[in-house]
Amino acid sequence: MRPSGRNLDEMRAVSVETGFTKHAEGSALIKMGDTHVLCTATIEDRVPPFIKGSGLGWVTAEYGMLPRATNTRMRREAAMGKQGGRTVEIQRLIGRALRAGVDRSALGERQITIDCDVLQADGGTRCASITGGWIALRLAVNKLMKAGDVVNDPLVDPVAAISCGIYAGQPVLDLDYPEDSEAGVDGNFIMTGTGRLIEIQMSAEGSTYSRDQMNQLMDLAEKGVSKLVEIQKAASA
Repeated sequence: MRPSGRNLDEMRAVSVETGFTKHAEGSALIKMGDTHVLCTATIEDRVPPFIKGSGLGWVTAEYGMLPRATNTRMRREAAMGKQGGRTVEIQRLIGRALRAGVDRSALGERQITIDCDVLQADGGTRCASITGGWIALRLAVNKLMKAGDVVNDPLVDPVAAISCGIYAGQPVLDLDYPEDSEAGVDGNFIMTGTGRLIEIQMSAEGSTYSRDQMNQLMDLAEKGVSKLVEIQKAASA
């Protein structure tokens, strides 16, 4: 029995509210159970120096958690003068995941920054950030296309992410914090809407896992991502 009472292959309830902020070119508040992340997209007519003049666009991301996103207060990283290693790793992950679904030549020489701010954390914040980040990106690109600034749609495939793991000896989909903190194996699966793999982060947290278990987790991830892509498309239509 999972702590939440969910079936092994059952995700948490997912909801998306688009247009959550007034000024961003695209915004989405995504809720996956008790994990809530605000994702906003900002379009800028500039690119990093290393691709300037190439005609290619760029998608990047920043990630952060509010001080009381968890059960105890964390100091703001700005107050400490630098970002933590976990934050840097996650925002790089979000950026490269989203870029995998983008035709950067069709985007043109402009940058879209996806800001992911965790309002409340209960496991799977990086997966929610990627999934919600794509919705914000989609909305921002829609505005570019409506204005005629972009002719061909640069978003070639949706990108979504879900966690899977081995909890109490069983493969489970979409771990919440009680499961994540006790899981023998923990993994994050990032995939496209057509089922192509972008990145898998898997680690044994207390027990090793077999090839068969890995395949079971892959099957769960495919099911979860497929459902998330449906939600993404409905939210950004």
